[in-house]
Amino acid sequence: MTITKADLSELSFQLILHSGNARSCAMEAIALQKQGKSSDAQDKLKEAEHEFVAAHKIQTALIQQEVNGEKFDIPMLLIHAQDHLMTSMTTKDLAIEIVELHEKTQKN
Repeated sequence: MTITKADLSELSFQLILHSGNARSCAMEAIALQKQGKSSDAQDKLKEAEHEFVAAHKIQTALIQQEVNGEKFDIPMLLIHAQDHLMTSMTTKDLAIEIVELHEKTQKN
């Protein structure tokens, strides 16, 4: 299957969507934990992970197609989408740590 420029644009927007949703969930988790709502914060972190799984499926499919010989020009939008994904992953990882720290201090 040949990937068109329109396909890459659509996949890029999906990556941005899922990454943005994940980042938002991670930040919401921090805010919820600061309010002492540990269970809700954990739910938001799970929701963030769900969004990352969706984003990773898109990313993995593109990588697999390239490994299988598919050649396509990489548009700036896809680069931007990848940047969103990586930034969101870092945000989620930090949110997990911050939620845990707040949870520990709230128990004391």
